[in-house]
Amino acid sequence: MPNDVAAARAAAEEESAFSHPPVDPDAIATYGDHPDQVIDFYAPRGGVAPGEQAPLVVVLHGGAWRAPYDRRHVTPFADFLARRGFAVANVEYRRGAEGAAGGGSASGASGADGGAGSGAGGGPVAGRWPDTFDDIAAALDALPALVRETLPQADPRRTVLTGHSAGGHLALWAAARHVLPVGAAWRTDRPAPLRGVVALAPIADFTVADKLDVCGGAARQLLGGVVEFAERRPYADPALLLPTGIATTLVQGRTDNVVPQAVAESYADAAAKAGEVVGLTLLEDVGHFALIDPAADACAVVVEEIAQLAW
Repeated sequence: MPNDVAAARAAAEEESAFSHPPVDPDAIATYGDHPDQVIDFYAPRGGVAPGEQAPLVVVLHGGAWRAPYDRRHVTPFADFLARRGFAVANVEYRRGAEGAAGGGSASGASGADGGAGSGAGGGPVAGRWPDTFDDIAAALDALPALVRETLPQADPRRTVLTGHSAGGHLALWAAARHVLPVGAAWRTDRPAPLRGVVALAPIADFTVADKLDVCGGAARQLLGGVVEFAERRPYADPALLLPTGIATTLVQGRTDNVVPQAVAESYADAAAKAGEVVGLTLLEDVGHFALIDPAADACAVVVEEIAQLAW
């Protein structure tokens, strides 16, 4: 596909994904004292009989772990899941550098996964070490109790974890905490009680992502810099945290120019070498943002992948 055609298609896809107004949750709960330590809950809107519980989908948003891009831009996706019979938990977490602007809505923003210039020339840095990881671990640990208190329609025994882009990385990482190096603060003594993980265009292999300069070097920024990148990868890179023993599927657009297909393929290859089969669903003529766009056919594919694990 000619570059100008590909660029036009990507721009149209992004515009569509961010054209939907944010959808307010049915309830909000906190899992810590920081303003970003919150979870939005959406009750299932269809497909569940009265008195029954629905599978729970935990959503981790993308945005290159950068402060300006918060959970609001995936609220239409969360609502889309709820309207298809799922209970949904949309998790917020700390992003960007200390002192960077945060808390703003990404709805309608351009480049919600941080274009090549983000984090450079004064832009927000990707993520905080260790705060971003602290928050994901704390949120997942607190979730079962919060669900029982806040969203009784949800069945936490049937939980699927999903995330888009940087959120896809965090979903894969959260499912691998039991294989973190011994002594890691986030390590658990057993696998997370998940039906599975559906990672959407995830930044799943930090070596490949860094080589391709995905989101302007966001993976390197997340870990703190050149020296820290090497030291901290064993604690943060999903491609090094295998096998997990948890059913995992990656959904990836073949024309994704934000997180290229090679990143997902490298993670799937690493899993195979570790003796684990990871599903890889490649979608033709699909880029980065259609996966979370309720108006796109690709989003329906994502829901089907989640349903296959949840139900």
